Amino acid sequence: MLFPPTERKTDNASERNDVRTLLKADIIVIGAGQAGLSSAYHLQQLGLKSWKNYLVLDKSPGAGGAWQYRWPSLTLTTVNRVHDLPGLRFSDAVDVGDEVKASVAVPQYYAAYERKFELPVIRPQTVTVVCERSGRFRVETEQGGFSARGIINATGTWETPYIPTYPGAESFKGRQLHTHDYKTADEFAGKHVIVVGGGISALQLLDEISRVTSTTWVTRQEPQFRDQPFTSEDGRAAVAIVEDRVRRGLVPGSVVSVTGIPWTPALRAAQARGVLNRLPMFTNITENGVRWADGTEQRADVILWCTGFRSSLDHLAPLQIREENGGIIISGRLATQVAKDPRIHLVGYGPSASTIGANRAGGAAARELATHLGLLEG
Repeated sequence: MLFPPTERKTDNASERNDVRTLLKADIIVIGAGQAGLSSAYHLQQLGLKSWKNYLVLDKSPGAGGAWQYRWPSLTLTTVNRVHDLPGLRFSDAVDVGDEVKASVAVPQYYAAYERKFELPVIRPQTVTVVCERSGRFRVETEQGGFSARGIINATGTWETPYIPTYPGAESFKGRQLHTHDYKTADEFAGKHVIVVGGGISALQLLDEISRVTSTTWVTRQEPQFRDQPFTSEDGRAAVAIVEDRVRRGLVPGSVVSVTGIPWTPALRAAQARGVLNRLPMFTNITENGVRWADGTEQRADVILWCTGFRSSLDHLAPLQIREENGGIIISGRLATQVAKDPRIHLVGYGPSASTIGANRAGGAAARELATHLGLLEG
């Protein structure tokens, strides 16, 4: 596939004064992580071979999506799972040794995938806003501008870490950081760390940090561990719950929140070391730590918020696709189509916010949007 020109000469004075009208495509895919690459692959498989049919805009300087920013200790052994993209197996593209860093292996895989299928990814392109313009979408980026008839948004959640508001947070003299900012446990040696959160990432980091220093673990709800293996039926049931929420316009919960946390040898070892002594959430933060409702206090040097992420959709705000409760009513075969505007599909949102879910949803979104725009023959 030939890539689009980076600039275009024109004799039109108004266009010369507005270089942001340079490139037009039928469909623009925003984001080149698992969801974006899957969507691009399926668009190509539908026969949309020209960059005038579709483009992929990615904010990062290189391939890899959010994976390239994950903490160094996250290896292919400790990562939850990396699913194959359609058409190219992970093991056929990169070294899959257990100790290979996920932040290295996955970007290598994505880069190989882009090359193999000659996907029209333009980077770096940081999308700042998408708005309606004369029946098309104007996609503004920090580097330029684009115009499209339809949008597949695949921006994921990594750029929108969530930290809940607690009284006294601004008075804390120690360090507060989110999973998004975590690098290595060694930087916390000799300090007491409070780890907040009950998800898989929280437990991985709790286990890692507790090996080098003292920790306290707190969660809003009692964590639900599961002894039985996680089956495909469990996965489908969990996805169905999340899908039901987005079809009703509710803010999606995470798939993990309804599946429970599987016991692993590492977690069993952490339990034996006394690390998994969970405490309920504190009521406020003090200068030197946290305090519970009964007056109990815990001194701390660091509060690590493993409290999840929110969908990165602020650039779509001018399109007014959200409901008053903050949710978005989603329709379509695999719940990717925005009900208020069928020209917009969200992949990696709600039930497709997982690597395997993004693959299937990318295919559905590509076909539904291409059909809606009249790009498919027959």
